[in-house]
Parts: sequence; C-alpha cells; structure tokens
Amino acid sequence: MKALVYQARGRKAVEERPKPEIQAAGDAVVKIVKTTICGTDLHILKGDVPTCAPGRILGHEGIGVVETVGAGVTTFQPGDRVLISCITACGRCEYCRRGMYSHCTTGGWILGNEIDGTQAEYVRIPHADTSLYRLPEGVDEAALVMLSDILPTGFECGVLNGKVSPGSSVAIVGAGPIGLAALLTAQFYSPAEIIMIDLDDNRLDVAKRFGATAVINGADGKAVETVLKMTEGRGVDTAIEAVGVPASFITCEDIIAPGGTIANVGVHGMKVDLHLERLWAKNITITTRLVDTVSTPMLLKTVQSRKIDPTKLITHRFPLDRILDAYDTFEHASKSQALKVIIEA
Repeated sequence: MKALVYQARGRKAVEERPKPEIQAAGDAVVKIVKTTICGTDLHILKGDVPTCAPGRILGHEGIGVVETVGAGVTTFQPGDRVLISCITACGRCEYCRRGMYSHCTTGGWILGNEIDGTQAEYVRIPHADTSLYRLPEGVDEAALVMLSDILPTGFECGVLNGKVSPGSSVAIVGAGPIGLAALLTAQFYSPAEIIMIDLDDNRLDVAKRFGATAVINGADGKAVETVLKMTEGRGVDTAIEAVGVPASFITCEDIIAPGGTIANVGVHGMKVDLHLERLWAKNITITTRLVDTVSTPMLLKTVQSRKIDPTKLITHRFPLDRILDAYDTFEHASKSQALKVIIEA
C-alpha cells in the first residue's frame, strides 16, 4: 500500500508498505477513505516530537471502512463506515476510567506517533471498540474528518479548559485550524467577546466569517496593546494559545485578566518563559491538555444536527498519490490560504 512516511527531521516521502494485519484481539484494520494533515504532523517533521521515530507512517485523523476485526471486537464488523479517533483508548486502565483517554497506558496519542498512522491506504486501530465511532447517516464525510482531532481539541483543550462562559471575554492567539475550531465551539457558551489574533489577514477574514467579534493582526507588535485598549486595560477572561511558539504563549500571559485562565492548546517544541514576576498575584489559572476526545459523541450530534459546520474549515482536496503536494499546500498556508486539506485514498 502507499503511505506517507516520516524519514528524518525535515524529510518525508511516499513509500510502498505492507498492508497492516491484526496483531491483537481488539484490533481492527480500516481502509482509509479520507484523511488530513495536522499541524502536529508538521511539528513531527520539525523534530519537536521525539516519540515519533523515523520510518513512521504519519497521520492520526480520518474516516474509513472496517476491513477486518480481531476476535475480541464486538462493536464493529467488516463493512462498517467509521470515524477514527486521534486518541486510542482501552477504556479499562486507571487513566481511561478517569476520562483521561489521552494517557491510556496502552493507547493515547499513538497513531502516527508511536505506531503507524492514517496517511496511508490502510491503518491498524488497536482497541477498536473504544477508538472508533460509527459514521452517522446523511452527514458530509469530509466534515466528519474534522471530528478526529481538531474540533475536540479546540473544544476540550481550549474552550472547556479555558472556562469560557456566557458574557465572558475570550482571545484566541492563532487563527489556524485549531484556533478556528476553538472559535466555532466557544460560541456554544455565548461569550460576549471573541478576539482573534494572528499574522495572516486571510485567516483573520475567515475568523470574522466564523463569528469572531474582533480580529487583530499582530504583525506590528501591538496586539497586546490593542487587546488591553479594547478591554479598558483589564484583559480577557480566557486566553487560548493555539500556535505552539513562545511568542504566542507570552502574548496570552500579557493579555490575561485577573482571575482569568490561559488555556494552552499548541504543541511546544521549545521552552517558554513564565513571567511569574508579573502573574503571581493575578489569581490566574494556566491549563495544559492533550485532547481526550471525551466530547466526540456530543460533537458528532452537533454536526449531525447542523448546529456546527466543520466543512467551513476545508479549503483544499487531494488524492493520496498527491499527498506531497497536499503537504506543500498546508505548510505554505499564508501563500495557499489553506486551512484543512482533505486527502482521499
């Protein structure tokens, strides 16, 4: 089968690989129908994720058709159309029983990281009964790819951890796919203000269409000053970091109001300064989280009922044999105006 393989820092290639086989009773092999590229895949290629070794097939998102199942799989059978969760969960270990599926002792974020992932014609899914979701009828399948990762990530790590509430003020630093997913799902809680900060005017225009009450291009270095002016010097109740670089986290530190919450979503590959000399007396909360996908069933219902439309996030489509072009488009988003790219196997 064809697969996109991480070869070394900064290097990737399409290779022929053996089709995966059942290795444990709880496994399923899924034929990929649609997958996508995540910002985390770019972090892997930059060398920011040491758990991902060269030779790994990348990808942790997608939908497909169950090809075969192990003897222990009871919920799914060959022919079922399924959503693949970016998080693999056994449902039995201590962390799973606490709802922290991202820290499952035999799962977590392993797809496209510690085991081969979804940017291929087939993928093996451990713990299939608790790591796959049957696709609802009548919903755009490309939209459902957004429920593998970015919608639950934006919602859980940004909105829920950030304690977004009715009438509150929110700033999202980073208007990429994750930041926009946080913007879409923050509106479940009717905050009074959602301010989007980015360096790309196209993405800020998209954020306006998605419901941001204000947008700020921080290229002039005055984003913090602008937010404080907009909030009469107070700052925002929730600051969501959705980039994964030191500058964006420090912006969150600089704009958070007393009693507010900084919710980190971004994948950080280098250290960030925590300015406790300014923050120690402000009663703030800082949260970190790897998505647990506990919200996926709820988000599936909101998409099925058309309360939220993830197709807004899709800008480009490619066949699997052009996945290198898809990566080039996604990596140069400021030029291509890409958000999420769909890859069809």
